[in-house]
Amino acid sequence: MAMAEQRNDKPGAKPPKERTGWLSRIAPGVRNAFSKRETPENLWVKCPDTGEMIYRPDLEAALWVTPSGHHMRIGAAARLRYTFDDGKFERIASPIVADDPLKFPDVKSYPERIKAARKASGEQDALAVGYGHILGVPVVVAVQDFAFMGGSLSMAVGEAFIKAAQEAVKREVPFVIFTASGGARMQEGTLSLMQMARTTLALNEVKAAGLPYLVVLTDPTTGGVMASYAMLGDVHLAEPNALIGFAGRRVIEQTIRESLPPGFQRAEFQMERGMVDKVVGRGEMREVLSSILQTLMMGRAQHLSAA
Repeated sequence: MAMAEQRNDKPGAKPPKERTGWLSRIAPGVRNAFSKRETPENLWVKCPDTGEMIYRPDLEAALWVTPSGHHMRIGAAARLRYTFDDGKFERIASPIVADDPLKFPDVKSYPERIKAARKASGEQDALAVGYGHILGVPVVVAVQDFAFMGGSLSMAVGEAFIKAAQEAVKREVPFVIFTASGGARMQEGTLSLMQMARTTLALNEVKAAGLPYLVVLTDPTTGGVMASYAMLGDVHLAEPNALIGFAGRRVIEQTIRESLPPGFQRAEFQMERGMVDKVVGRGEMREVLSSILQTLMMGRAQHLSAA
């Protein structure tokens, strides 16, 4: 090796030729074309239940429900498109609130976490609101996005919820919410917990106007959201196998020092015990919502005519 290095250092020595494949020699540029070709990393999605790799376009066409029936979590924008007729709706802007009211100390600052969540989700916070029609029925729909900081209840979420309730009353239409949350947002402390009471008061206005309020519980719905507006609906629907409960399974088992039954806190388990009225697959959700809303709005019309 030393002798070879000495020969290369001699004046006028030519550098060794780069070895190329036969395809590059007979067709210049072909090698580069193949090296730049890439396959999208998310072209295939793994089913959490079976481990099966599913072609992404097929999964999207199935509303993100795998062949095994697993309902994967979806973002707010996709949920709104899937819910409204022809995927068309009017976005209802949420009031702007302070990003870090308590100046919460953390390894990563709260404003940075919010900024990252906004960039990843395309939403301003964990609750998005839209107005449109579900099989012809006008309705205001709010959607919680678990991908945005665990769908945590914050001041922004509280303000968005109140705005949605006010719009429903103003337009005299039903109010539907798809919940997905891990609980209150710790970076906002008591200000987050206050939203439980504020959203309840907003719902009182919806019910005073004789308008339906429907809740669709998706995976997961827990914590402070579960303890407030997620359990105040006129009708409670749930997606299959959605986790629904206040505290986690492990916390409950450690508290009562007993093992919990299989399927504990899942949608089907909760329906058997009366907490959920009906478990509905994503593909049937629009039809079920429309049927319930039409029935409840007929009752409101009869009540108003009698008054």
